[in-house]
Amino acid sequence: MITAEAVKRVVGVGEMAISDKPGDMLITYSLGSCIGVTVYDRVIKLGGLIHCLLPLSRTDPEGARRQPAKYTDVGVIALLQEMYDRGATKENLIVKVAGGSAMQATSDVFETGKRNYTVLRKILWKNSLLIDGEDVGGSKPRTMSLYVNSGLVTVRSNGVEAEL
Repeated sequence: MITAEAVKRVVGVGEMAISDKPGDMLITYSLGSCIGVTVYDRVIKLGGLIHCLLPLSRTDPEGARRQPAKYTDVGVIALLQEMYDRGATKENLIVKVAGGSAMQATSDVFETGKRNYTVLRKILWKNSLLIDGEDVGGSKPRTMSLYVNSGLVTVRSNGVEAEL
């Protein structure tokens, strides 16, 4: 799916990236219990991707100030704000989500994946945004990609890539 002129921009754990460059592909790897969120303005062709590790920033307020993208509750809000600051409008946004797995073979006592997903849904609901596509839960890791030129989002897991 990546073309010869595409530039792969890797988004690490606790990071986010936003681009309006048609040749950019934003990609994040190893979404286990973490949650990956893409936000794309289909009119101005502006895309963002965030890789959130933990659901709530209240466990480390100072860390959340330094690295908001690490936390779903403050990171997703920061991503949306940056998108709006760059000209995106709510009516044109397409939101897609991947991750939120339970990666432990036994019961995940903390249910980090479920909690990340629940916190994300609450934030989107409070901001009147719906999820347009998702691949969440289960026990598999995922790689998520956003192609800025088209808004195409793919998820790769266990060697299989699918459009979200």
